[in-house]
Amino acid sequence: MDRKEILSRVDHTLLAQDATWEQVKTICDQGLACQTASVCIPPRYVKRAADYVGNRLKICTVIGFPNGYSTPEVKVFETEDAIRNGADEIDMVMDIGLAKSGDWEGVLEEIKAVKASCKGRILKVIVEACQLTQEEKIAACRIVSMSGADFIKTSTGFAQGGATVEDVKLFREHISPDMRIKAAGGIRTFEQAQAMLDAGADRIGASALVALYQKNA
Repeated sequence: MDRKEILSRVDHTLLAQDATWEQVKTICDQGLACQTASVCIPPRYVKRAADYVGNRLKICTVIGFPNGYSTPEVKVFETEDAIRNGADEIDMVMDIGLAKSGDWEGVLEEIKAVKASCKGRILKVIVEACQLTQEEKIAACRIVSMSGADFIKTSTGFAQGGATVEDVKLFREHISPDMRIKAAGGIRTFEQAQAMLDAGADRIGASALVALYQKNA
């Protein structure tokens, strides 16, 4: 797969706490120039970015980020607010504490509530794989598959680990056939991105690939 095709599957990401509008605007310009799948940006900038790009680029934002322990009601409100502001895709953080407690029914109900509030927009569920056991990862695959979400996503990029080829392969083995995978966290080269895609990922979350492409173009 050539680099342009890989970029077409990248959510070009800027989620740093100190991100400014000028930086987000640059991310949008880069996403437009490289025809990335979307830009993934903080909720604060969704409306401004959506107005800036019009219909030329998908806007993705994050919900319950990065810890996932907001109440379901807060996550639903965040989602509705993001969509009112122009978000096309939502990346929500699963409640890791509920998962670790074995309350998978609670996890399922929360994801379903957020999905309903997406009003048909794409929902990706971040399971923070580095914090889960092998059995919990498999359970997360089952629950996210049951929830009506569109993607299972490996990582926030803010925990102690990011995407691994092994996790992507595990997810592919255990999710439903219509579920897609987003690999994110620590993907800094096109070789790493290609490895994730070869393992079964459909989307890549990355902040470094566009700059790398433009540097070598």
